[in-house]
Amino acid sequence: MKYLVLAAFLLPITLSAQNLQLHYDLRHAIDPAQNPHNFPTLYYEYFKARDSGHAFIKPGNFLLKTEADLLGSGNNIGKFYLQVSQSFRCWKPKVFLQLQYSGGAGITDPRQYSYYITNTYSAGAEIPFGWKGAWFSSILDYKYVAYNRPTHDFLYTFYWWKGLLHYKLELAGDFSCWTENKDHGDEATAGQKGKRFFFFAEPQVWYNLNHTLALGSKLNCYYHINTTDNIFQAYPTLALRVKL
Repeated sequence: MKYLVLAAFLLPITLSAQNLQLHYDLRHAIDPAQNPHNFPTLYYEYFKARDSGHAFIKPGNFLLKTEADLLGSGNNIGKFYLQVSQSFRCWKPKVFLQLQYSGGAGITDPRQYSYYITNTYSAGAEIPFGWKGAWFSSILDYKYVAYNRPTHDFLYTFYWWKGLLHYKLELAGDFSCWTENKDHGDEATAGQKGKRFFFFAEPQVWYNLNHTLALGSKLNCYYHINTTDNIFQAYPTLALRVKL
């Protein structure tokens, strides 16, 4: 699970792990007017956390995350998302430089409304820390989104992880907030002025059945992600996680 990276940042060893998650998204049951149906989602996550050695460049966290929403006809993949990031430092204080890329695509019905999740490139500072047995990471990035009219903004992300009941129960999650230009340089947004604020969060809870399997839930929270309307959306999932 990627949030264990937060703990691993503070250890002088190399850790790596990967997991596969199957979520059943209940957004139609919560908000049928905005969502035509519930759907499954597959997540694959791989991380390697390193903060050791005597080389000038000391690598930190590497994260690869993919998301496939099976919301198409016949539960085919309707949206795919990829995120990859690497942090490193060349100094003694545990403040890391982080580089990140994300992008993807979506398929709609009718097909002519299919879309790209525009390439996004980020660079900034990451500070991992522990407090009262919990692990956190605070990241402030400069973000470049490659629209026809590119937008340059700040992105703030905060991660957390906490183990309870001798680590049978895990509380984890993250939230991000950022701004983007309303005008993307295309026909749909031409002439719009100013910036739009975005917010996304995914708090999670997991109960470990054994060292491999866990049952859990995620609450996907959106503001200006799915719609330009000024509404907050929150959709829960039911989930199974397999550590590989």
